[in-house]
Amino acid sequence: MPFKSFDELRTACQDLPAGDDRAAAAVAARQDTLTKPQGSLGRLETIVAWLARWQGRDTPRLDKVKVIVFAGSHGVTAQGVSAFPSEVTAQMVSNFAGGGAAINQLARAAGAELDVIPLEIDRPTGDFTQVPAMSEEEFLDAVSIGHASVAGDLDLVCFGEMGIGNTTTAAAIAAALFGGKAERWTGRGTGVDDAGLQRKIAAIEKALKLHAEILGDPLKAAAAVGGRELAAILGATLAARQLGIPVLLDGFVSTAAAAPLAKLHPAGLAHALAGHVSAEAGHRGLLAALELPPLLELGMRLGEGSGACLAVNIVRSALACHTGMASFAEAGVSEK
Repeated sequence: MPFKSFDELRTACQDLPAGDDRAAAAVAARQDTLTKPQGSLGRLETIVAWLARWQGRDTPRLDKVKVIVFAGSHGVTAQGVSAFPSEVTAQMVSNFAGGGAAINQLARAAGAELDVIPLEIDRPTGDFTQVPAMSEEEFLDAVSIGHASVAGDLDLVCFGEMGIGNTTTAAAIAAALFGGKAERWTGRGTGVDDAGLQRKIAAIEKALKLHAEILGDPLKAAAAVGGRELAAILGATLAARQLGIPVLLDGFVSTAAAAPLAKLHPAGLAHALAGHVSAEAGHRGLLAALELPPLLELGMRLGEGSGACLAVNIVRSALACHTGMASFAEAGVSEK
């Protein structure tokens, strides 16, 4: 059902199911019997326990993995915050449909299905330097679309985004939720020059002042300075938690989109891992604030769910080791 109010959504974000500690413990116990020194596979071992905890299975699986990319348009592009024109958003949605984007190739390589969901890309959000980006109704509509996009039969899901101007919205959300001046969170996005970077910083500073009275509320802040695709990622991340589906977070925009969940519940993103740390200036600090160490660091800054999708291969490798390795007893190898 769609969310009808901020209060209804806030209640859902604060009433989250816990993971299955028993399943995670079963995985950890098996890890200790496998033909390797205990802990020698590092995070590959904890990744499998994480899968077990949030899938609720002693033997996790990755039979059905999906990448969902949400697209939205941003009124703040009127402030000259992007190196690309706003029409690129719709053009890239067409490119996704034609199979010509990076995420199409990465999803295929990772054995993941790809869904692309545009959210009123012909109608930009409000320019948040002048007005709230979205009304309560608009924000909740986008959250609800994201929430409904996650099917209960998934074993792992990645969320991506496409939206010219959305690194500006992500920086504004990060500043609203975690404090600090705009320049702490603001990077070059699609490659703006020095003047463009200063325009981004100025736009975010103006927005933070304009909407200062509501920035203490994570949901109202996300509506005031966010975007439809970010709101959809929030809704989808919430749905994944409710359905027992682990999540791989992508870059700065996707992480900022999901961050209100962590502000509303101390373990709000416990079912999520950071697929990578991007080259966008604010992402490393945002992951640190959320206590989410990244799996990969490859200097990527594309978005589209690309870094999260690439990390699916790491998760698959972790699971393959767990399920395929012999125990000391099975292999006839002497233990320590």
